[in-house]
Order: sequence, then structure tokens, then C-alpha cells
Amino acid sequence: MYTTLISAPQLQALLASGQPCMVFDCSFELMQPDEGNLQYQQAHIPGAVRADLDQHLSAPKMARDPASGGRHPLPSREAFAAWLGSVGFSNTMQAVVYDRQGANYCGRLWWMLKWVGHEMVALLDGGLQAWLSSGGDVQSALPADHSKPTAATNFALHAAKTRLVSTETIANQLGRPQQNIIDARGVPRFRGEVEPLDPVAGHIPGALNRPFNLNLDAQGKFKPADQLRAEFEALLKGRDPTTVVHHCGSGVSAVPNIVAMEIAGLGRTALYAGSWSEWCSDPARPVARS
Repeated sequence: MYTTLISAPQLQALLASGQPCMVFDCSFELMQPDEGNLQYQQAHIPGAVRADLDQHLSAPKMARDPASGGRHPLPSREAFAAWLGSVGFSNTMQAVVYDRQGANYCGRLWWMLKWVGHEMVALLDGGLQAWLSSGGDVQSALPADHSKPTAATNFALHAAKTRLVSTETIANQLGRPQQNIIDARGVPRFRGEVEPLDPVAGHIPGALNRPFNLNLDAQGKFKPADQLRAEFEALLKGRDPTTVVHHCGSGVSAVPNIVAMEIAGLGRTALYAGSWSEWCSDPARPVARS
């Protein structure tokens, strides 16, 4: 069972073994939302199921029961389980998720599967690039191929294996030692120097900054556990890692920090999925800039 990372050679062996497994292509481009589908059509791991951030991993804009706010609100657990069943994913399968964008988007599906109680999910370390470098095959698909019928399953919800934190909790515990916030956005956005996506620039007061791409090495793979542990301990400066809540702009790129802390042996930390886009939507909430 793989629960954090899987290497390209390990995935090749897993697929060859015939064990129940489903691979998901989560490629996405934030400023060009249709680009991820085009990338999938051009080349993906054979048999990979498309998992689009906007279409499959976020609640529709008019949804009555989103599990979070922000620019990419989480769907309800029930709605997400229904989608998993619709693509033929079952509770007995190993899931492997990947993208082409440095684990920025596939981490969302990794977290969501844990959230509905499914522990057997791993990120393909290094993404599609690592798969190609290891000699893995790819296939292309025409747009019509997306609608091929799939044998549906009934994916059963189980107790969440991740912790989702609300805006109310963040606000109520702001500045208290039982909550330490790590912001995964780039330094200029964290400081409030620029804000290309949300109406207000800045960060949640007291938050620490660790851009998500710092978790990867030059080959786009996660750094060794010892190195990640040292970097997070330097950031936390003695703070209890179990108190950490991660966020970013819309709850997506925060997940690589969650994965990295788990690789580092620091436990599975919490996610504020609404993130900065939800926090700054209310002008009464405090904003810091530095």
C-alpha cells in the first residue's frame, strides 16, 4: 500500500502486477483552465482517468452544500464519493495521482481521497516528467474519449483521515499557540506586494510562509525526508508541528506542504481549504502585509 509517494518504477511494477489500481491525471493550468484537458488529450499514462480541478475536484459555483468557501470550494464528501463511483473507483483500489505542474494540483485529489477515508493514495513523485524519464508509455485521447462508458461502483464514505479547518476556527484561534498557520503562496503574494487573483493583498496575521515549490528538488521530486524535516523545523522554530494548519490562495497548492510534513515524519497536518480567497472575502477580517 502506498500512502504518500510512489516512484515511477514502483508504479510500473504496480500496474504490471494486476493489483486493483486507478491512476488519475490532475494536470491543470490556473490561468488557462482548459489547458489541463488539452495536456491530458496529448499524452497521459495509459488508462489514467482525468481529474480536473474545476470540473471534478471543486464544487460547482451554485452548489448548495460546498464543504468550504474560496475560489475552489470543496464539494461535499457525498458529491465527491458519487464522482469517484461514477469513474469506477472503489474502496479496494490503490489510487495514484499525478500532474505536470510540480504536484501543485494532484495533491488536491490526494487530500480529498484521505478526506473521504481512503488511505491508499499516493502522488507519483516527479509527475509525468518522471514517468517519461523512466521509460513509461503514454497514450493520447481525443475529446470524445472522455465520455467512454465506465462501470460504476458504489464508493463508500468512511471517517475522514484528514482535518479540515473552517474560517471560524482560524479566526477564533488567531494568535493562539494551538494554531500555527503556514501559507504556501509565493513570497510576493504573502507579503502583499502583488495579488493577481484575489481582491485583497496580504496574509493572515501571524502566518508563516513556505512556498509549496520549496519541497521539490531540481528534478521535481520531493526532497529527502531528513532535509524536509530540517526545513520545516527551522520554519516552525520550536512550535508544535501538530498545531499547523496549511493554506494558500484557494486550498490547492497548500497540499504539497502537507505531504512534505508527512514525508518528514511530522504527522498529517490540517488544511484550511477556503484559504486566502475565503479569508479576504470579508473586509472585517484582519490582513497583514510585510
